[in-house]
Amino acid sequence: MSENTERLKTMIIGSGPAGYTAAIYAARADLKPVVYTGLEPGGQLTTTTEVDNFPGYPDGIDGPSMMVELQQQAERFGTEVRMGRATAVELSDEAGGIHKVTIDEDKVVEAETIIISTGATAKYLNIPSEQRLRGGGVSACAVCDGFFYKGQDVAIVGAGDTAAEEASYLANICNKVTMLVRKDYMRASKAMQHRVDSLKNLEIRYNSEVDEVLGDQVVEGLRIVNNQTGEKEEIAITGLFIAIGHKPNTDIFKGQLDMDETGYIITEAKSTKTNKPGVFASGDAQDKIYRQAVTAAGTGCMAALDAERYLATIEAAPEEVV
Repeated sequence: MSENTERLKTMIIGSGPAGYTAAIYAARADLKPVVYTGLEPGGQLTTTTEVDNFPGYPDGIDGPSMMVELQQQAERFGTEVRMGRATAVELSDEAGGIHKVTIDEDKVVEAETIIISTGATAKYLNIPSEQRLRGGGVSACAVCDGFFYKGQDVAIVGAGDTAAEEASYLANICNKVTMLVRKDYMRASKAMQHRVDSLKNLEIRYNSEVDEVLGDQVVEGLRIVNNQTGEKEEIAITGLFIAIGHKPNTDIFKGQLDMDETGYIITEAKSTKTNKPGVFASGDAQDKIYRQAVTAAGTGCMAALDAERYLATIEAAPEEVV
C-alpha cells in the first residue's frame, strides 16, 4: 500500500440513523468501523426541527441533537467518525476481496467490508420562499411532521402514489388538505386516486402550482397559480408538504451495484447484501418505501450484522484474503 492508502475492516459511508446504528453494532462486534460523514453530517434529520416518532424520546428531540447523540453513542464503543466524502469506488467481485474508496478525490481507503448509508435527498420546488421556510412549516415528509399540524389547514404538492398516500394521512388528522397537481390528471394508481377522491376534507386542484409560500418566520399561506389561465389565488395554511419524490445518493455506485430505475440499491430479500460480496446497503439508499429514521436505523443494524457474519465466513475459509 502507498503512503496515501489505508486498510480498514469496516467502512461506513454516510452518517444518518442508518450509518450511526451500523457503527454502534459494528463497533460492539469489534469490526473497528470508520464512518465517513459525507457532505451532510447527520443526514436529512439535521434539517428537521422536531422528531417525535423515534422510540426512546418520550418528549421528542430536535433532529440535530438526536444525530449528535447517535454519533456520541457510536464513538463510545470505538467508532472513528471522519469528515469526508466518498468520491469514487472500486468494488471487488471476489468473496474476501478488498474494496477501494477514494475520499475527497485524494485519499484511497481500502476496506474488507463497506456499509453504504448515503441516504436520499428529497426533491423540492426550489422556490426561494419555500427554501427559506424549510423547517418553519415546509416539509418533505408528512408522516414525519404532519402531527404538528393536527386540526389545521395544510397543502401538499404532488401527483403520484406517495403524494396520494401522504395526502390521505394528512386528511385523517388535519382540518383541510389542499392537494396541488401540476397537470390535469394524477399519476397515482387508480386505487390511490379513488382513496383521495373519497376524502371529504381534501380538495384537489389540477393545473395548479405554488407561486409563493407566504409568511416571514413560519408558513402562513400559499399563493397558487393556475398554469393554464395564469390566475393566482391565496389560501391560508400553516403547513406545506412537498411530495414530488426523492433522489437516492448512490451515483458513485452506478455501474457496479445493482439498482432499480431510479437509483435505489437493490439488496437481497430480508438482508442488506448487494451484488458485491462484502458490500451492504442500508437506510434510504435502498429503501424507497418507508423512508423513516427508525426503519433506516433498523437496516443499519442489519448491515452491521451481515458484515460481521460475512467477515466470520471469510476468516474461517482456508483461502487467503485477496
